[in-house]
Amino acid sequence: MKLKEDMNPLLLQVFRSVVWVYSVITFLPWYLLSGAGANLDRARRVKARSVSGRPAGPYRATNHEDGSQQKLVSSLHPGVDTLDKVMDYGAARFPERNCLGTREVLSEEDELQPNGKVFKKVILGEYQWMSYEETHQAAVCFGSGLAALGQRPQCNIAIFCETRAEWMIAAQACFIYNFPLVTLYSTLGGAAIAHGLNETEITHIITSKDLLHSRLKDILLEVPRLQHIIVVDSKPTSWPGFPRGIMVHNMDAVQELGSRPDNMVVARRRPVPSDIAVIMYTSGSTGIPKGVMISHSNIIAGVTGMAERIPDLDETDTYIGYLPLAHVLELSAEMVCISHGCCIGYSSPQTLADQSTKIKKGSKGDTSVLKPTLMAAVPEIMDRIYKNVMTKVEEMSSVQRTLFVLAYNYKMEQITKGYKTPLCDSLVFGKVRSLLGGHMRVLLSGGAPLSAATQRFMNICLCCPVGQGYGLTETCGAGTISEMWDYSTGRVGAPLICSEITLKDWEEGGYYSTDKPHPRGEIVIGGPNVTMGYYKNEVKNREDFFVDSNGQRWFCTGDIGEFHPDGCLKIIDRKKDLVKLQAGEYVSLGKVEAMLKNCPFVDNICAYANSDQSYVIGFVVPNQKQLMALAEQRGLRGSWEEICNNPDMERDVLHIITEAALSAKLERFEIPRKIRLSAEPWTPETGLVTDAFKLKRKELKSHYQEDIERMYGVCQ
Repeated sequence: MKLKEDMNPLLLQVFRSVVWVYSVITFLPWYLLSGAGANLDRARRVKARSVSGRPAGPYRATNHEDGSQQKLVSSLHPGVDTLDKVMDYGAARFPERNCLGTREVLSEEDELQPNGKVFKKVILGEYQWMSYEETHQAAVCFGSGLAALGQRPQCNIAIFCETRAEWMIAAQACFIYNFPLVTLYSTLGGAAIAHGLNETEITHIITSKDLLHSRLKDILLEVPRLQHIIVVDSKPTSWPGFPRGIMVHNMDAVQELGSRPDNMVVARRRPVPSDIAVIMYTSGSTGIPKGVMISHSNIIAGVTGMAERIPDLDETDTYIGYLPLAHVLELSAEMVCISHGCCIGYSSPQTLADQSTKIKKGSKGDTSVLKPTLMAAVPEIMDRIYKNVMTKVEEMSSVQRTLFVLAYNYKMEQITKGYKTPLCDSLVFGKVRSLLGGHMRVLLSGGAPLSAATQRFMNICLCCPVGQGYGLTETCGAGTISEMWDYSTGRVGAPLICSEITLKDWEEGGYYSTDKPHPRGEIVIGGPNVTMGYYKNEVKNREDFFVDSNGQRWFCTGDIGEFHPDGCLKIIDRKKDLVKLQAGEYVSLGKVEAMLKNCPFVDNICAYANSDQSYVIGFVVPNQKQLMALAEQRGLRGSWEEICNNPDMERDVLHIITEAALSAKLERFEIPRKIRLSAEPWTPETGLVTDAFKLKRKELKSHYQEDIERMYGVCQ
């Protein structure tokens, strides 16, 4: 995974000699002062063992002190066993500490692009903060106001809103007053939204002005039980044009209603650990969204496991929140922060960095202002950072590029040995690190597999460890997270202290716990973080969940993994993602996509295969800058759509993708033989958070049947 060192061999040898002399001189004092030996020992130690002694497991995390097996842990602080108590704990211990922060919008303007499109650009000010005490009080008043509007304990209430401080305040209000919170992705389509609201019998929904007008308003007549819509935006105060029987309120007005003495004195029914806290609708890979029932104790257990893997987590940390809070990864990460008194500053993918799409040129993105120390990210975001930086490296002068490559390769060698490179960090990688504010100390990756190249890049150029995790909504996002001093790639770490994992043989795919050198099989997760099942879906509950003789719940993930000798898990396949080709080979479509998304010409890709064919095809959203530059080299003119539909461009990009696939060591039968270029970013209504391009396989087949037949026909 080293970068190519394209320079005179003599100069390269001189450089290596200088580095060797520098390393010899500085090694001993640095080694003694930095504690590198202890870090190496921690990275190499056995992190999990099979409790039964059998290769199938179950595997549990080992104790840090004496190496013995830990019992599964279900709570973080004594007596804090429900989510409302987490907020109580934070407000009592850190009352004046900044809790939730939002940047002030100073101005907005429309900017005309060269292609004729108009982009909205913003100039943002400083973060405006609410303290823990203010956040707690706002949540209490809002919950009281919801109760005054007729919301009852243990009756479902929905939130359909972008990630922002008001989302968390509303969620805390629901936890305090024991209103089970139904979460829906803001990218879901109308039919899916209506299904979720009707299935959970929603009478009250919390949303934003934008989503109310763009997504909800058209389906209100399809949700007959709905009576109250609470809009988190401050303006306007009147909402005309809504069906009779539906009242629209502002969040401020509901808080004011709740703060009245006669409403505040009404006794509230506090939740118990077994009560449902959240019904979280997942997009799923097929069919309509499923609601996962998550109890208070489930989330508390998951948060406990996640927090244990973040070293030195305390109230001095600042977290940047921008992923959808309707996704379990972001909700769990923010609850981890609240339980430790951290600051949470809100952002969005469009305002995250100085170069983000909504940030006016010359003004600051959110990371530059907030300077976070903690961040959760999905591979899609990190892949973009990786490709953008490497593209800029290619545009450097030969001297600059050579220095960058040499420093990159030198640091790669050092971190694999457990050593740090402070000189390289400050002189070479400081500018790259500043993309995320310059103070990042822990990155948590989840939601999808992270490629080894991207993970190594983040370790090197952003100068912080990447904790790659594995979990599902059905396990509260908790399962495994790699330890921060483990710089190996391609693995997701050992089981968290709240869960244990066993491997189940899958005969059809040829995966067995007796396989050598590593036991393999379907990953089955057990522990207090395993949720209560799917809402009103007993058939799927019987298929995917079970309870053992000890009363512990387990979830069958459908993912295929293998355990390494040190107890770390590697995800190697997914049952639903495997396609058996005509010749008998199994293709992991997710693996193909993960590898090829690192190609500079690919912004996103969806691999597709039929079992009655012997090869893979692909649908590609190309990188506009790279593709237009290639078209100019080929002497091709035309609009973006015309360039994408040009057969010569499809052939050239396919050639580039093939080279990238070979360098990534994909098998020949895994490499797409034909591709189709898409001129528009793919944002299907499935609402997939980690990869919006991945349209449900069945929908893809029906929607693009003609293209698929043509592409396979061309290959015959």
